[in-house]
Amino acid sequence: MTLVRANRNRPLLSTWFDDDFLNDFSTNPAKFSPAVNISENSKSYQLELSVPGMHKKDFEINLDSGELTISANKVEENEENERNYTRREFKSASFSRSFILPEGKVDENKIEASYKDGILKINIPKKEEASPKSKLISIK
Repeated sequence: MTLVRANRNRPLLSTWFDDDFLNDFSTNPAKFSPAVNISENSKSYQLELSVPGMHKKDFEINLDSGELTISANKVEENEENERNYTRREFKSASFSRSFILPEGKVDENKIEASYKDGILKINIPKKEEASPKSKLISIK
């Protein structure tokens, strides 16, 4: 089962190289859509977002009715003194990405996130399915 975009119409991976991504970043670097890797194994789904230069406190991750939304907002203020004047530069970056989780397939209470070296990792465990137990049925 694949994770899909929040609009529920297009699989996430089909939009990976859409022009919208490139246009959003090149025309407005303050609002961008970070690159994401999605992988799956027998126990979980993993999302990795490339978001260098951010801090843990900049992120907000919400789960609402099976929709996982990852957003961040970072504002930096630098002040430089040169000659007899002060120049201030503001830098900001924000994004929001949403993913629809497979209905009834994930353990929403065990989702974990970590951030290290510019990569936000989110682990989404799958629910343990009841494995069929073998049973010997006696004939009467």
